[in-house]
Amino acid sequence: MKRRDALKLGLGAAGATVAASQAGAVEIEQWPDSAAEGLPQTGLVFPDTFEPSIVVQSSPAVEPFTAPLNIMPIAQPVNPNTYDPPIEPERHQRFDDFPPQKHYEEVMTEFRWKYHWQPPYGDGTEGVVGRAGDPDVGSWHWGFNGITPGETYHAYYGEPVFLRRNNLLPTVGAGNVTFALPSPTIHLHNGHTASESDGIPQDFFNPGEFWDHHYANIPAGTPFNWDYDNPEIMNTLWYHDHRLDFTATNVYAGFSGFYLIFDERDSNNERDRNPRAFRLPSGKYDIPLILHDVMFQPNGQVIWDFFSPDGASPHPEARPAPVEVGNSQGTPDTFDSNRLQYTTQGMTGDKITVNRIIQPYLDVDRRKYRFRFLNGGPSRLYRLVLKVVPKPGRGEPYFDDFIVLSNDGNLLEAPLVEPKIDLWIANRFDVIIDFSKYKNGDKVQVWNDLEIRGDGAGPTGFTLEGENMMPVMEFRCKGRKKPDPSRVPATMRKLPEIRMSEVRRKRLFVFDYDNGLWTVNGRLMDPNRVDAKIEQGSAEIWTFRNEGTAWAHPVHTHFEEFQILEVNGRPPSAVERARKDVVSLGPGDEVTFFSRWRDFFGKHVMHCHNVVHEDHAMMMRWDIVEPGQGD
Repeated sequence: MKRRDALKLGLGAAGATVAASQAGAVEIEQWPDSAAEGLPQTGLVFPDTFEPSIVVQSSPAVEPFTAPLNIMPIAQPVNPNTYDPPIEPERHQRFDDFPPQKHYEEVMTEFRWKYHWQPPYGDGTEGVVGRAGDPDVGSWHWGFNGITPGETYHAYYGEPVFLRRNNLLPTVGAGNVTFALPSPTIHLHNGHTASESDGIPQDFFNPGEFWDHHYANIPAGTPFNWDYDNPEIMNTLWYHDHRLDFTATNVYAGFSGFYLIFDERDSNNERDRNPRAFRLPSGKYDIPLILHDVMFQPNGQVIWDFFSPDGASPHPEARPAPVEVGNSQGTPDTFDSNRLQYTTQGMTGDKITVNRIIQPYLDVDRRKYRFRFLNGGPSRLYRLVLKVVPKPGRGEPYFDDFIVLSNDGNLLEAPLVEPKIDLWIANRFDVIIDFSKYKNGDKVQVWNDLEIRGDGAGPTGFTLEGENMMPVMEFRCKGRKKPDPSRVPATMRKLPEIRMSEVRRKRLFVFDYDNGLWTVNGRLMDPNRVDAKIEQGSAEIWTFRNEGTAWAHPVHTHFEEFQILEVNGRPPSAVERARKDVVSLGPGDEVTFFSRWRDFFGKHVMHCHNVVHEDHAMMMRWDIVEPGQGD
């Protein structure tokens, strides 16, 4: 008997089942009978000769903590009269309800990017990174308005935004980034956004085309007449590519950035005189940090374990005759050299980058900072720790705590003091680090102590210690203490009330590995198949179950946030007790949550945010439909 069958007979999701029953909700069993309606999966077997680049050959070495941090500029509005062709309001839901007050435009292009100033990544000029310095040096990259990550957006609740993205990438085969596909679709992750502006996987656009996005910037469920106490307010969002089957490669190629949204409490003003304002660190003391682990070739160019175009392989092994691989069709396979470099498990790099700079440093004033940590993927999971290295002669290094403000894109009910933060793909943690308690010349370093499998499918279960820990970035404390008007508030956002009387459906989603690909409820992603029809204005209880014992799935569901009810039968921890949009589904885990669906109609998706799993093809489509039309 498999674990999933045992749980059906037992109490694996007892709390949610009882709650749903009390609410009169109908339980929908979407596995395993519906799997028979899925796409054919016979004969798909992952090659056991696969050798990840991270195992075969290390990236060129550089000295960590010697390249300056890249801080992205704030996006600036444009005149909408410059749009050619002009805006078509009828293409956007509720456009007249939330007419745009600011307009933006992006151009998506290919360029060179210096991940470090030292060769082969840079031109050797100390401190010169990014697009600076010799324009003919650096790794070929994609980005927005000539940079990667893209510009940081500062948006405000009650101030709708309109954004046009223009695709000026080279056509297939004409560019220098050979592993990605130049037909992106850009998703505003965690945004309460109508389907046509959400950047869903099938809404991609080709070179020479554009896509318009309308962001209403409203709290979910109460689009009008909301106030400062609204519990649905969000703060740290991000945008990234979501192209069907090529999300992992396109994000890896450069398509990610931050979208920060403020209101009169989290007001982007640490000197705000409003007595209800949180007065969190703002301006140059509010810094978004996106982590991407990257693998490089000896020449400093980014590499993806997708294929070797020239037919070469790191360790070619002669196979003079086809071999039996055990697929269901009994078909032999030659395992040619290209097959050695193809991954469906995950993609990991040995160089951690922060804002696309390898292990950077930042000079900091001795006062409080707000840092918005984000794991941009594609596959590595992090557990971040703070290591304080006093100036020589002042004592031995020691570990310190983070002040945690948020889990995913939303402020907690109250700050937490945590020694580590588990940063899975697409997770965000806003933290405060108070450098006033350190001395001039001290260094505060961020390290990763979570070991992940070489193929990127999940954690090994071991902790990295000592010299095996992975350096992420370094803060260098400078000068005397600075005047600091910012605060750490005692309380922040209340959680929305969970009303079980609103629950209409209870659904189970099983995440598994079948015939060489990743599945949800035994099926592969089909963008033309609706896997769940959810009635607008209703609530549902969903259970996510990881059927595997050796891989992990950070699962993201679009459009609305949720609140966790149970994790493996226990109540959520203090960090998990939050409004979330990503479930950290570890080996054998089962998580149950409550969520609502409001304000717009249309198609959306839910998927694993190890984006290699998403592309192969751990994703499903769900639609918001009129009341009475749900399943």
